[in-house]
Amino acid sequence: MSRIGKRPIPIPPKVSVTIAGREVTVKGPKGELTRTLPPFAVIVQEGNDLVVTRKDESRFARQQHGLSRTLVANMVEGVTNGFTRRLEIQGVVTGRR
Repeated sequence: MSRIGKRPIPIPPKVSVTIAGREVTVKGPKGELTRTLPPFAVIVQEGNDLVVTRKDESRFARQQHGLSRTLVANMVEGVTNGFTRRLEIQGVVTGRR
């Protein structure tokens, strides 16, 4: 099983998740996101966690398992914290002026 795919996705208190078949809708303070998962991925809400599993052990299903989990986790992160851009400047300081 995928190391990334088997990790549960925690749902923060102000976020609501709706699962309708393969379509997942995540609503939070920063907005609402919707995504249709591939047919090989199955998502289930267990308490305050989301768990993504796969239907079979085919190569394509294994590939889509970790991807689907990451996409849903990014949806939860996006409606909770939003998008931020950080710039890190690295350089060399010289004694000349």
